[in-house]
Amino acid sequence: MFLDWLERRIDSFAPFDEERQPPGTISGFAATYLRPVRGPLLALLVVSLFAGSVEASLYLLMGWFVDLLARSRPETLWAEHGTGLVLAALLLLVVRPLLSWLHEALSNQMVVPQTTNMIRWRTHLYTLGHSLSYFQADFAGRLANRVTQVGPAVRELAVVVIDTLLYVAIFAVTAVGLFGSISPWLLLPVVVWIAAYAGLTAHFVPRARARSLKVADTRSALIGRIVDSYTNILTVKLFARDREERSAVREATTAHTDAYLHSFRLITRTTSVLSLLNSALIVATAAAVIGLWSRGQMTTGEGAAGLALVLRLIAMSGWVMQTVRGLFENIGVVQESMQTIARPHAVVDRPGAAELAVAGGAIRFERIRFHYGRAEGGVIEDLSLTIRPGEKVGLVGPSGAGKTTLTSLLLRLHDLEGGRILIDGQDVAGVTQASLRRQIAVVTQDTSLLHRSIRDNIAYGRAGAGEAEIEAAARLAHAHDFILGLSDHKGRTGYDAQVGERGVKLSGGQRQRIAIARVILKDAPILILDEATSALDSQVEAAIQDSLDTLMQGKTVLAIAHRLSTIAALDRLIVLDEGRIVEEGSHADLVRRGGLYARLWQRQSGGFLGDSRDGLGAAAE
Repeated sequence: MFLDWLERRIDSFAPFDEERQPPGTISGFAATYLRPVRGPLLALLVVSLFAGSVEASLYLLMGWFVDLLARSRPETLWAEHGTGLVLAALLLLVVRPLLSWLHEALSNQMVVPQTTNMIRWRTHLYTLGHSLSYFQADFAGRLANRVTQVGPAVRELAVVVIDTLLYVAIFAVTAVGLFGSISPWLLLPVVVWIAAYAGLTAHFVPRARARSLKVADTRSALIGRIVDSYTNILTVKLFARDREERSAVREATTAHTDAYLHSFRLITRTTSVLSLLNSALIVATAAAVIGLWSRGQMTTGEGAAGLALVLRLIAMSGWVMQTVRGLFENIGVVQESMQTIARPHAVVDRPGAAELAVAGGAIRFERIRFHYGRAEGGVIEDLSLTIRPGEKVGLVGPSGAGKTTLTSLLLRLHDLEGGRILIDGQDVAGVTQASLRRQIAVVTQDTSLLHRSIRDNIAYGRAGAGEAEIEAAARLAHAHDFILGLSDHKGRTGYDAQVGERGVKLSGGQRQRIAIARVILKDAPILILDEATSALDSQVEAAIQDSLDTLMQGKTVLAIAHRLSTIAALDRLIVLDEGRIVEEGSHADLVRRGGLYARLWQRQSGGFLGDSRDGLGAAAE
């Protein structure tokens, strides 16, 4: 019952400010994530103080017991010292086990698991808030590794200080107090040893910290390289690049091994010096004990207790050195994770941002400018465009013209560098990102599915959708029939079948139809189709086109297509080139003008050869 009560003291998922950037210092970062558990940590600290004091007192108790036996007679021992012996037995049989149990219960049931997962949860939510470019600039495996490893590392920083360093400090203080009360000559070897140990630690720790950071960094790089190979395994096999991938992982493994060896070389040297210091302390303390005892300045029990304390200090010294090394390994892990996680969010909601309300779905781009942060080389430059409510607009142009960038800016996946974008008169920069994206449905060229069931992937379009609604969306996307024939390695079938990471168990066309079903279910007033039918064969595309026509009814649509024939029937076509609108109008009007669109159309229809400039090509990014 008590253990169950302890386990419920910390709520790993308690609400917190998810947008608040963690501090950029190790102490501030750790303090931020440990603040919610400062009460349990304080309780652990108090119990550790008492437990450490009891452990240290055992050596003094041993000295008292030896002296008691030396100066007492057997027939009067219990009569004269029975109370003391009973109290000593109670300390050993009741107080010491009780404190040990309480310490383990606090640590194992309350602090360690919940604190670890609370930190992981909070760093994960903050990381989720980063912009799309943040995730595109790093390995998914490395990001996941750093979020996963930072929880245990921050927890260990607190627990090690409370549990280990404080525990050792109590022993050191007890030894210094005992030896000082007997003679300065007995105290001198311990004081010299403590000073030398502190100097050795001061030499060891900063070097261990730097090398541990290198180990952590190379470990993350290794994990990232392995995950990258696994994630892109189809590409690896299609291009027969197994040898190159092995080589890359081998190089990363070698770098990690070298960093490890460099770190352990320091440990070997430090441990050898520590062994010499410990041996010198034993000899010096034993010599002092013999000298003081022979002159009657020390009892046998005090000598035994002193030597026992010294032996205990020596036994703990190596443990403490390794603990301190582990402490700074954790500092290295925290520092590495902090450098990745504790960055400001690039795209944030303004204070007091309102919810976007879409009535008609009018979209207006007003002199927008965006260069992906580059000083030169514009992607979108001074572009203005108005899309009427319910209008179906196609975006056309050579690769790199800015079509997908334009839709990304509408979704506010990046912040503009100039101008503004309005939906029904509301600046998208002034509304919440969640409400903006709830009002826009997107089917992208690179369809990505979650490693979950077909049902979950379609239902991702609308929370709380019922089974009938999911199935209806799948039928409209011409996906229902093939879904019924699916099964996975665990025997799950139909809508329960798992799709694999990023949907790798499905064909490109099947993934695309699941993505379209998801968007049909979402039923948002604004629709973006970015190469929505690129992975489909002509027969399936023709069938789905009917569904897309139904889906587009009453919606404002922005469509990008590789095959111009798929968007030729839209209300208006916008031709982009180098981030600017160069033409706009209906398909027939643009063909008659003989401009860039006409050249792209003629090239796709097979009747135009053109020069290299005209053949920039494909009309998609």
